[in-house]
Amino acid sequence: MITAFNLAGFFAAHAIWCVSDGEVLTPMFAYVDDHDKKMERLDVGGDLEKSVDYGKQMLESNNSDANDAVLLYDGRITINGDKIDAIIVEIRCYFSPSSKAIMAIPYKTAAVGDFRVFKPKLLQWDNCDDFSLDSAFESFFYGVDSHEKGSAVWDKAIDQSM
Repeated sequence: MITAFNLAGFFAAHAIWCVSDGEVLTPMFAYVDDHDKKMERLDVGGDLEKSVDYGKQMLESNNSDANDAVLLYDGRITINGDKIDAIIVEIRCYFSPSSKAIMAIPYKTAAVGDFRVFKPKLLQWDNCDDFSLDSAFESFFYGVDSHEKGSAVWDKAIDQSM
Protein backbone atom coordinates (compact mmCIF):
# COMPACT_ATOMS: atom_id res chain seq x y z
CA MET A 1 0.00 0.00 0.00
CA ILE A 2 2.94 2.32 0.53
CA THR A 3 3.71 2.67 -3.20
CA ALA A 4 0.00 2.87 -3.95
CA PHE A 5 -0.30 5.83 -1.56
CA ASN A 6 2.59 7.51 -3.34
CA LEU A 7 0.73 7.11 -6.63
CA ALA A 8 -2.43 8.43 -4.94
CA GLY A 9 -0.57 11.51 -3.71
CA PHE A 10 0.88 12.32 -7.12
CA PHE A 11 -2.51 12.15 -8.85
CA ALA A 12 -4.34 13.83 -5.95
CA ALA A 13 -2.01 16.81 -6.48
CA HIS A 14 -2.86 16.67 -10.19
CA ALA A 15 -6.58 16.62 -9.34
CA ILE A 16 -6.23 19.58 -6.94
CA TRP A 17 -4.42 21.49 -9.67
CA CYS A 18 -7.32 20.68 -12.05
CA VAL A 19 -10.09 21.90 -9.71
CA SER A 20 -8.19 24.93 -8.40
CA ASP A 21 -9.52 27.14 -11.18
CA GLY A 22 -13.13 26.00 -10.75
CA GLU A 23 -13.21 23.20 -13.33
CA VAL A 24 -15.15 20.03 -12.65
CA LEU A 25 -12.80 17.07 -12.32
CA THR A 26 -13.16 14.43 -14.98
CA PRO A 27 -12.72 11.11 -13.11
CA MET A 28 -9.21 9.73 -13.46
CA PHE A 29 -7.95 6.17 -13.32
CA ALA A 30 -4.22 6.10 -12.66
CA TYR A 31 -1.94 3.13 -12.32
CA VAL A 32 1.65 2.06 -12.36
CA ASP A 33 2.99 -1.00 -14.12
CA ASP A 34 6.54 -2.21 -13.67
CA HIS A 35 8.02 1.18 -14.58
CA ASP A 36 5.63 3.92 -15.63
CA LYS A 37 2.77 5.95 -14.18
CA LYS A 38 -0.19 6.06 -16.52
CA MET A 39 -3.48 7.93 -16.32
CA GLU A 40 -6.77 7.77 -18.20
CA ARG A 41 -9.54 10.32 -17.95
CA LEU A 42 -12.91 8.58 -17.74
CA ASP A 43 -15.86 10.09 -19.58
CA VAL A 44 -18.75 7.74 -20.25
CA GLY A 45 -21.10 9.83 -22.36
CA GLY A 46 -20.66 12.91 -20.20
CA ASP A 47 -22.32 11.08 -17.28
CA LEU A 48 -20.28 11.54 -14.08
CA GLU A 49 -21.94 8.67 -12.22
CA LYS A 50 -21.40 6.21 -15.08
CA SER A 51 -17.82 7.40 -15.45
CA VAL A 52 -17.12 6.78 -11.74
CA ASP A 53 -18.83 3.37 -11.89
CA TYR A 54 -16.68 2.45 -14.89
CA GLY A 55 -13.59 3.53 -12.95
CA LYS A 56 -14.60 1.38 -9.99
CA GLN A 57 -14.94 -1.60 -12.35
CA MET A 58 -11.46 -0.88 -13.72
CA LEU A 59 -10.09 -0.68 -10.18
CA GLU A 60 -11.61 -4.01 -9.18
CA SER A 61 -10.76 -5.92 -12.36
CA ASN A 62 -7.14 -4.81 -12.79
CA ASN A 63 -7.37 -5.41 -16.52
CA SER A 64 -4.43 -3.01 -16.87
CA ASP A 65 -2.25 -5.57 -15.05
CA ALA A 66 -1.04 -2.83 -12.72
CA ASN A 67 0.99 -3.08 -9.55
CA ASP A 68 -1.01 -0.25 -7.94
CA ALA A 69 -3.97 1.82 -9.06
CA VAL A 70 -6.08 4.74 -7.91
CA LEU A 71 -9.42 6.16 -8.94
CA LEU A 72 -9.97 9.87 -8.36
CA TYR A 73 -13.24 11.72 -8.73
CA ASP A 74 -15.07 14.76 -7.42
CA GLY A 75 -17.46 14.14 -4.57
CA ARG A 76 -18.73 15.57 -1.30
CA ILE A 77 -18.14 14.56 2.30
CA THR A 78 -19.67 15.74 5.56
CA ILE A 79 -17.41 17.52 8.04
CA ASN A 80 -18.90 18.98 11.22
CA GLY A 81 -22.38 18.71 9.68
CA ASP A 82 -21.43 20.62 6.52
CA LYS A 83 -21.19 19.13 3.02
CA ILE A 84 -17.75 19.88 1.61
CA ASP A 85 -16.41 19.32 -1.91
CA ALA A 86 -13.68 16.69 -1.95
CA ILE A 87 -11.50 14.70 -4.28
CA ILE A 88 -12.27 11.06 -3.49
CA VAL A 89 -9.26 8.77 -3.94
CA GLU A 90 -9.81 5.00 -4.00
CA ILE A 91 -6.52 3.14 -3.61
CA ARG A 92 -5.51 -0.44 -4.47
CA CYS A 93 -2.30 -2.41 -4.18
CA TYR A 94 -2.68 -5.53 -6.31
CA PHE A 95 0.06 -7.39 -4.43
CA SER A 96 -2.38 -7.32 -1.51
CA PRO A 97 -5.68 -7.58 -3.41
CA SER A 98 -8.00 -7.56 -0.40
CA SER A 99 -6.48 -4.30 0.92
CA LYS A 100 -8.58 -1.23 0.14
CA ALA A 101 -8.22 2.36 1.20
CA ILE A 102 -10.25 5.45 0.40
CA MET A 103 -9.23 9.02 1.14
CA ALA A 104 -10.95 12.34 0.66
CA ILE A 105 -9.16 15.61 0.06
CA PRO A 106 -11.65 18.33 1.01
CA TYR A 107 -11.40 21.64 -0.76
CA LYS A 108 -13.24 24.93 -1.09
CA THR A 109 -13.67 26.32 -4.57
CA ALA A 110 -12.51 29.76 -5.57
CA ALA A 111 -16.18 30.67 -6.22
CA VAL A 112 -16.65 31.09 -2.44
CA GLY A 113 -13.42 32.98 -1.73
CA ASP A 114 -9.84 31.82 -2.10
CA PHE A 115 -9.28 28.24 -3.20
CA ARG A 116 -8.50 26.14 -0.10
CA VAL A 117 -7.28 22.57 0.39
CA PHE A 118 -7.96 20.92 3.75
CA LYS A 119 -6.30 17.97 5.49
CA PRO A 120 -6.93 14.62 3.78
CA LYS A 121 -9.40 12.35 5.55
CA LEU A 122 -9.10 8.57 5.65
CA LEU A 123 -12.54 7.12 4.88
CA GLN A 124 -11.66 3.43 4.55
CA TRP A 125 -8.70 1.27 5.62
CA ASP A 126 -9.80 -2.34 5.04
CA ASN A 127 -7.49 -5.34 5.33
CA CYS A 128 -4.48 -3.06 5.65
CA ASP A 129 -3.27 -4.28 9.04
CA ASP A 130 0.08 -5.27 7.52
CA PHE A 131 0.77 -1.65 6.56
CA SER A 132 1.71 1.37 8.65
CA LEU A 133 -0.81 4.17 8.29
CA ASP A 134 1.90 6.71 9.16
CA SER A 135 4.16 5.34 6.40
CA ALA A 136 1.24 5.39 3.96
CA PHE A 137 0.51 9.06 4.66
CA GLU A 138 4.20 9.92 4.46
CA SER A 139 4.33 8.24 1.05
CA PHE A 140 1.13 10.03 0.00
CA PHE A 141 2.63 13.44 0.73
CA TYR A 142 5.89 12.47 -0.97
CA GLY A 143 3.72 11.77 -4.04
CA VAL A 144 1.98 15.14 -3.68
CA ASP A 145 5.35 16.89 -3.49
CA SER A 146 6.59 15.11 -6.62
CA HIS A 147 3.88 16.76 -8.78
CA GLU A 148 5.45 20.13 -9.51
CA LYS A 149 2.37 22.16 -10.47
CA GLY A 150 -0.08 20.34 -8.22
CA SER A 151 2.09 20.63 -5.13
CA ALA A 152 2.57 24.36 -5.75
CA VAL A 153 -1.22 24.87 -5.84
CA TRP A 154 -1.69 22.60 -2.81
CA ASP A 155 1.00 24.40 -0.77
CA LYS A 156 -0.44 27.82 -1.59
CA ALA A 157 -4.00 26.76 -0.72
CA ILE A 158 -3.39 24.56 2.35
CA ASP A 159 -5.77 25.26 5.24
CA GLN A 160 -5.31 23.16 8.39
CA SER A 161 -8.59 24.35 9.97
CA MET A 162 -10.54 21.16 9.14
